[in-house]
Amino acid sequence: MTGFAGDAFVLDRLMIIRLLMTVVLLGFFVIAMRNPKLVPRGVQNFAEICLDFVRVHIAEEILGKEQGRRFLPVIATIFFAVFAMNLPTIIPGLNISPNARIGFPLMLAVLGYVTFIYAGSKRYGFAKFIKASVVIPGLPPALHILVVPIELVSTFILRPATLTIRLMANMLAGHLIIVLLFSATNFFFWQLNGWSLLAVGTSLLSVAFTLFKLLVLFLQAYIFALLVSVYIDLALHAESH
Repeated sequence: MTGFAGDAFVLDRLMIIRLLMTVVLLGFFVIAMRNPKLVPRGVQNFAEICLDFVRVHIAEEILGKEQGRRFLPVIATIFFAVFAMNLPTIIPGLNISPNARIGFPLMLAVLGYVTFIYAGSKRYGFAKFIKASVVIPGLPPALHILVVPIELVSTFILRPATLTIRLMANMLAGHLIIVLLFSATNFFFWQLNGWSLLAVGTSLLSVAFTLFKLLVLFLQAYIFALLVSVYIDLALHAESH
């Protein structure tokens, strides 16, 4: 661990991996789009396929074409940032997701939080948006005393909190399972020679779970971006609460 300015800024292994994956992600899109062709090929074609997936199957699917294109930069940034930061968990030598610590998931959740508040405030005005988000029309006045605080907490506190915790907990749990499986393999093979057959079993489970993690990496990015899109859509239609 290294630091400077009296350790106000500290770079540990996880932060270095975050910086590395940020450079890799930015480098990928810079290379892919540095000289775009009308008929894409190679890296540009792959990058456009990825962007089209986010645009069509997340942004426009939830928000419609107009609003989907409007908020695509934020939604795509969240999707690719989550995926890029999840990827190190299956890369030999890195073997951990930066999303397994709360800082980066929290930052992305705040980005989504600010975006959906901006979307609602832009359409209705801030005060009217807050009112439309927490006040359910048609309820008896006495019930508002109970319902308004619940809606306020649910909309403006639990949404970013659940986004953060869901991503962090899933990636941390997956990392711990992989660590336990490989540790068990090492223990059975080197410490208990008579249990070598069991070591083969845990080794196969380790490989199988690592392959399963590939699917999880994608799903976590998809779910995070999808939920942010849903929250933006709810903000844009707050009056129909």
